[in-house]
Amino acid sequence: MAKRKKRKSIFKSIIIPIAALIVLAILVYRISNYFNSPKFVRYPAFEIDLPVNYAIHGIDVSRYQRTIDWVAVEAMHDQQVKIGFAFIKATEGLGRVDNGFRRNWFNAGKTKIPRGAYHFFISSKSGKAQAENFIETVNLKPGDMPPVLDIETANGASAENIQQRAKDWLQMIEKHYKVKPIIYTNIDFYENFLVEKFEDYPLWVAHYYVKDKPRINRKWVFWQHNEKGRVNGIDAFVDFNVFNGDSAAFRKLLVK
Repeated sequence: MAKRKKRKSIFKSIIIPIAALIVLAILVYRISNYFNSPKFVRYPAFEIDLPVNYAIHGIDVSRYQRTIDWVAVEAMHDQQVKIGFAFIKATEGLGRVDNGFRRNWFNAGKTKIPRGAYHFFISSKSGKAQAENFIETVNLKPGDMPPVLDIETANGASAENIQQRAKDWLQMIEKHYKVKPIIYTNIDFYENFLVEKFEDYPLWVAHYYVKDKPRINRKWVFWQHNEKGRVNGIDAFVDFNVFNGDSAAFRKLLVK
Protein backbone atom coordinates (compact mmCIF):
# COMPACT_ATOMS: atom_id res chain seq x y z
CA MET A 1 0.00 0.00 0.00
CA ALA A 2 2.83 2.42 0.86
CA LYS A 3 4.60 1.69 -2.46
CA ARG A 4 1.42 2.43 -4.42
CA LYS A 5 1.00 5.76 -2.63
CA LYS A 6 4.63 6.58 -3.36
CA ARG A 7 4.19 5.80 -7.04
CA LYS A 8 1.08 7.96 -7.22
CA SER A 9 2.98 10.77 -5.52
CA ILE A 10 5.81 10.52 -8.05
CA PHE A 11 3.30 10.50 -10.92
CA LYS A 12 1.57 13.62 -9.64
CA SER A 13 4.78 15.49 -8.90
CA ILE A 14 6.61 14.68 -12.18
CA ILE A 15 4.43 13.32 -14.98
CA ILE A 16 1.45 15.67 -14.63
CA PRO A 17 3.55 18.88 -14.60
CA ILE A 18 5.50 17.65 -17.65
CA ALA A 19 2.29 16.88 -19.52
CA ALA A 20 0.89 20.29 -18.59
CA LEU A 21 4.06 21.98 -19.89
CA ILE A 22 3.80 20.09 -23.17
CA VAL A 23 0.17 21.12 -23.65
CA LEU A 24 1.02 24.74 -22.79
CA ALA A 25 3.93 24.72 -25.25
CA ILE A 26 1.68 23.43 -28.03
CA LEU A 27 -0.92 26.12 -27.32
CA VAL A 28 1.70 28.88 -27.24
CA TYR A 29 3.15 27.63 -30.53
CA ARG A 30 -0.21 27.53 -32.28
CA ILE A 31 -1.27 30.94 -31.01
CA SER A 32 2.08 32.45 -31.96
CA ASN A 33 1.97 30.81 -35.37
CA TYR A 34 -1.52 32.17 -35.99
CA PHE A 35 -0.74 35.77 -35.10
CA ASN A 36 2.74 35.84 -36.62
CA SER A 37 2.06 33.95 -39.84
CA PRO A 38 1.79 36.25 -42.87
CA LYS A 39 -1.87 36.94 -43.72
CA PHE A 40 -1.05 39.61 -46.31
CA VAL A 41 2.16 39.84 -48.32
CA ARG A 42 3.32 42.67 -50.57
CA TYR A 43 3.25 41.93 -54.30
CA PRO A 44 5.22 44.73 -56.00
CA ALA A 45 3.87 44.13 -59.51
CA PHE A 46 0.27 44.47 -58.30
CA GLU A 47 1.28 47.35 -55.98
CA ILE A 48 -0.84 46.00 -53.11
CA ASP A 49 -0.75 43.41 -50.33
CA LEU A 50 -2.53 40.16 -51.14
CA PRO A 51 -4.00 37.65 -48.66
CA VAL A 52 -1.73 34.65 -49.08
CA ASN A 53 -4.08 32.20 -47.38
CA TYR A 54 -6.11 32.02 -50.61
CA ALA A 55 -4.93 30.37 -53.80
CA ILE A 56 -7.15 31.96 -56.47
CA HIS A 57 -7.04 35.72 -57.06
CA GLY A 58 -9.09 37.80 -59.46
CA ILE A 59 -10.32 41.23 -60.48
CA ASP A 60 -13.53 43.02 -61.41
CA VAL A 61 -13.76 45.73 -64.06
CA SER A 62 -16.15 48.11 -65.78
CA ARG A 63 -15.96 51.03 -68.20
CA TYR A 64 -13.87 52.89 -65.61
CA GLN A 65 -10.89 50.70 -66.52
CA ARG A 66 -11.25 51.91 -70.13
CA THR A 67 -9.72 49.76 -72.90
CA ILE A 68 -8.18 46.59 -71.43
CA ASP A 69 -5.44 44.47 -73.00
CA TRP A 70 -6.71 41.08 -71.85
CA VAL A 71 -3.70 39.23 -73.29
CA ALA A 72 -1.45 41.27 -70.98
CA VAL A 73 -3.80 40.62 -68.05
CA GLU A 74 -3.64 36.88 -68.67
CA ALA A 75 0.16 36.89 -68.98
CA MET A 76 0.82 38.84 -65.77
CA HIS A 77 2.05 37.10 -62.64
CA ASP A 78 3.97 37.99 -59.50
CA GLN A 79 5.44 35.40 -57.10
CA GLN A 80 3.28 32.62 -58.59
CA VAL A 81 0.09 34.73 -58.31
CA LYS A 82 -1.83 35.36 -61.53
CA ILE A 83 -5.28 36.61 -62.44
CA GLY A 84 -7.51 33.57 -61.99
CA PHE A 85 -10.90 35.16 -62.79
CA ALA A 86 -12.49 38.43 -63.86
CA PHE A 87 -15.95 39.83 -63.17
CA ILE A 88 -17.13 42.33 -65.81
CA LYS A 89 -19.91 44.88 -65.38
CA ALA A 90 -22.68 44.18 -67.88
CA THR A 91 -25.78 46.19 -67.02
CA GLU A 92 -27.29 48.70 -64.62
CA GLY A 93 -30.88 49.43 -63.77
CA LEU A 94 -33.69 49.07 -66.30
CA GLY A 95 -31.93 49.54 -69.61
CA ARG A 96 -28.36 50.65 -69.19
CA VAL A 97 -25.49 48.57 -70.63
CA ASP A 98 -21.93 49.28 -69.49
CA ASN A 99 -20.01 51.00 -72.27
CA GLY A 100 -17.11 48.59 -72.00
CA PHE A 101 -19.04 45.35 -71.53
CA ARG A 102 -19.26 43.93 -75.03
CA ARG A 103 -15.61 44.67 -75.79
CA ASN A 104 -14.44 43.30 -72.42
CA TRP A 105 -16.67 40.23 -72.63
CA PHE A 106 -15.46 39.34 -76.13
CA ASN A 107 -11.76 39.93 -75.49
CA ALA A 108 -11.73 38.24 -72.07
CA GLY A 109 -13.44 35.28 -73.72
CA LYS A 110 -10.44 34.84 -76.03
CA THR A 111 -8.19 34.20 -73.00
CA LYS A 112 -8.22 31.37 -70.49
CA ILE A 113 -9.34 33.67 -67.68
CA PRO A 114 -12.79 32.58 -66.39
CA ARG A 115 -15.14 35.53 -66.86
CA GLY A 116 -18.34 36.56 -65.09
CA ALA A 117 -20.92 39.30 -65.70
CA TYR A 118 -22.59 41.44 -63.06
CA HIS A 119 -25.62 43.72 -62.90
CA PHE A 120 -25.62 46.90 -60.80
CA PHE A 121 -29.01 46.89 -59.08
CA ILE A 122 -31.17 49.99 -58.62
CA SER A 123 -33.21 49.10 -55.53
CA SER A 124 -36.05 51.53 -56.30
CA LYS A 125 -36.76 49.90 -59.68
CA SER A 126 -38.44 46.65 -60.75
CA GLY A 127 -36.30 43.59 -60.18
CA LYS A 128 -37.98 41.75 -63.06
CA ALA A 129 -37.33 44.56 -65.54
CA GLN A 130 -33.70 44.73 -64.45
CA ALA A 131 -33.36 40.98 -64.91
CA GLU A 132 -34.69 41.35 -68.46
CA ASN A 133 -32.01 43.96 -69.15
CA PHE A 134 -29.30 41.53 -68.04
CA ILE A 135 -30.75 38.56 -69.95
CA GLU A 136 -30.97 40.58 -73.17
CA THR A 137 -27.32 41.59 -72.81
CA VAL A 138 -25.42 38.58 -71.43
CA ASN A 139 -24.94 35.24 -73.13
CA LEU A 140 -23.23 32.81 -70.76
CA LYS A 141 -21.23 29.83 -71.99
CA PRO A 142 -19.83 26.75 -70.22
CA GLY A 143 -16.78 27.78 -68.21
CA ASP A 144 -18.15 31.22 -67.38
CA MET A 145 -18.93 32.20 -63.79
CA PRO A 146 -22.54 32.55 -62.58
CA PRO A 147 -24.37 35.89 -62.99
CA VAL A 148 -23.88 38.42 -60.19
CA LEU A 149 -26.39 40.77 -58.56
CA ASP A 150 -24.44 43.83 -57.36
CA ILE A 151 -26.74 45.29 -54.71
CA GLU A 152 -25.24 47.92 -52.43
CA THR A 153 -27.48 51.02 -52.40
CA ALA A 154 -31.03 51.44 -51.07
CA ASN A 155 -32.06 54.37 -53.33
CA GLY A 156 -34.71 55.31 -50.76
CA ALA A 157 -36.46 51.93 -50.91
CA SER A 158 -37.61 50.07 -47.82
CA ALA A 159 -35.94 46.86 -46.70
CA GLU A 160 -39.07 44.90 -47.61
CA ASN A 161 -39.19 46.31 -51.14
CA ILE A 162 -35.46 45.82 -51.67
CA GLN A 163 -35.73 42.19 -50.64
CA GLN A 164 -38.70 41.50 -52.91
CA ARG A 165 -37.15 43.20 -55.95
CA ALA A 166 -33.83 41.44 -55.40
CA LYS A 167 -35.69 38.13 -55.06
CA ASP A 168 -37.50 38.81 -58.36
CA TRP A 169 -34.17 39.44 -60.12
CA LEU A 170 -32.49 36.37 -58.66
CA GLN A 171 -35.35 34.03 -59.48
CA MET A 172 -35.67 35.21 -63.08
CA ILE A 173 -31.93 34.95 -63.64
CA GLU A 174 -31.72 31.48 -62.11
CA LYS A 175 -34.64 30.26 -64.21
CA HIS A 176 -33.10 31.61 -67.43
CA TYR A 177 -29.47 30.55 -66.97
CA LYS A 178 -30.14 27.37 -64.96
CA VAL A 179 -27.53 28.36 -62.36
CA LYS A 180 -27.82 30.03 -58.95
CA PRO A 181 -26.68 33.69 -59.12
CA ILE A 182 -24.12 35.25 -56.78
CA ILE A 183 -24.96 38.24 -54.58
CA TYR A 184 -22.33 41.00 -54.30
CA THR A 185 -22.62 43.55 -51.52
CA ASN A 186 -20.76 45.19 -48.65
CA ILE A 187 -21.10 44.14 -45.03
CA ASP A 188 -23.14 47.15 -43.88
CA PHE A 189 -25.73 46.77 -46.65
CA TYR A 190 -25.93 43.03 -46.11
CA GLU A 191 -26.55 43.40 -42.38
CA ASN A 192 -29.09 46.22 -42.83
CA PHE A 193 -31.12 44.83 -45.73
CA LEU A 194 -30.28 41.24 -46.67
CA VAL A 195 -29.26 39.29 -43.58
CA GLU A 196 -31.05 35.94 -43.13
CA LYS A 197 -33.11 36.50 -46.31
CA PHE A 198 -30.73 35.17 -48.99
CA GLU A 199 -28.62 32.62 -47.15
CA ASP A 200 -28.91 30.02 -49.91
CA TYR A 201 -27.22 32.29 -52.48
CA PRO A 202 -23.42 32.41 -52.86
CA LEU A 203 -22.05 35.64 -51.39
CA TRP A 204 -19.37 37.93 -52.80
CA VAL A 205 -18.58 40.40 -50.03
CA ALA A 206 -16.69 43.70 -50.18
CA HIS A 207 -14.72 44.53 -47.06
CA TYR A 208 -11.48 46.53 -47.21
CA TYR A 209 -8.66 47.11 -44.73
CA VAL A 210 -9.11 43.88 -42.79
CA LYS A 211 -6.72 40.97 -42.43
CA ASP A 212 -7.28 37.27 -43.06
CA LYS A 213 -10.99 37.39 -43.97
CA PRO A 214 -14.05 39.69 -44.04
CA ARG A 215 -15.90 40.10 -40.76
CA ILE A 216 -19.24 38.58 -41.63
CA ASN A 217 -21.14 35.82 -39.87
CA ARG A 218 -22.02 33.67 -42.84
CA LYS A 219 -20.28 31.63 -45.52
CA TRP A 220 -18.88 33.61 -48.44
CA VAL A 221 -17.47 32.60 -51.82
CA PHE A 222 -15.63 35.72 -53.04
CA TRP A 223 -14.04 38.56 -51.07
CA GLN A 224 -13.25 41.95 -52.59
CA HIS A 225 -10.42 43.10 -50.35
CA ASN A 226 -8.77 46.00 -52.20
CA GLU A 227 -9.74 48.66 -54.74
CA LYS A 228 -6.26 50.00 -55.54
CA GLY A 229 -4.54 47.15 -57.36
CA ARG A 230 -2.57 47.40 -60.57
CA VAL A 231 -2.55 44.91 -63.45
CA ASN A 232 -0.63 44.88 -66.72
CA GLY A 233 -2.89 45.84 -69.60
CA ILE A 234 -5.14 48.07 -67.45
CA ASP A 235 -4.35 51.77 -67.13
CA ALA A 236 -6.38 52.36 -63.96
CA PHE A 237 -6.82 51.06 -60.43
CA VAL A 238 -8.49 47.65 -60.24
CA ASP A 239 -10.55 45.91 -57.54
CA PHE A 240 -8.90 42.72 -56.26
CA ASN A 241 -10.73 39.65 -55.00
CA VAL A 242 -10.05 36.14 -53.76
CA PHE A 243 -12.02 32.91 -54.10
CA ASN A 244 -12.72 31.06 -50.86
CA GLY A 245 -11.76 27.55 -51.92
CA ASP A 246 -9.42 25.43 -54.00
CA SER A 247 -9.30 24.86 -57.76
CA ALA A 248 -11.72 21.93 -57.59
CA ALA A 249 -14.32 24.05 -55.77
CA PHE A 250 -13.80 26.86 -58.27
CA ARG A 251 -14.37 24.56 -61.25
CA LYS A 252 -17.54 23.26 -59.62
CA LEU A 253 -18.86 26.84 -59.41
CA LEU A 254 -18.56 27.48 -63.17
CA VAL A 255 -21.44 27.27 -65.63
CA LYS A 256 -21.76 23.78 -67.11
